[in-house]
Amino acid sequence: MPRTFTVSDSIVVDVSPADVFRHVCDPTRMGDWSPENLGATVRGSAGEARVGTVFDGRNKRGAFRWTTRCTVTAVEQDRLFRFRVHAIGIRRPRVPGSIATWEYRFEPVPEGTRVTETWTDDRRAWPDFVAHAFDRIATRGHTFADFQRGNIRTTLRNLKRVLEALPASDTR
Repeated sequence: MPRTFTVSDSIVVDVSPADVFRHVCDPTRMGDWSPENLGATVRGSAGEARVGTVFDGRNKRGAFRWTTRCTVTAVEQDRLFRFRVHAIGIRRPRVPGSIATWEYRFEPVPEGTRVTETWTDDRRAWPDFVAHAFDRIATRGHTFADFQRGNIRTTLRNLKRVLEALPASDTR
């Protein structure tokens, strides 16, 4: 079975694109809606994420915890936020390698903002049989594409719930 390298999903949030963008582009906030991410530490000067910003994401799946090193690769105000995951480790991301790219697109719609989250598997050099075996161990029987499809759906639902519940002054 050939690997699926990209999965995505969308949701409409009753908040402006600028407000959704501002929250999603803060890697320290990702733990507020992600089922696996616990937040991040931005390396260097904190503030608005821009191309080249590096952050370490803290993650968990069941009892297992790990840290990833990520670099922001694209930012378009109120439209796009993208980063690549390029190192991993238990306490510190010591093992370099192409792991994944995450992208968030923000599109104005009459109801607010359509947010599209996309995960791309950057492990292109891995033979399919190795990736399938690793994925089934790491996700308890699934491919990473199927597993991330569920994570994306959960993240988007949580993002919608959290942002729509904020007082209007916090979304501006």
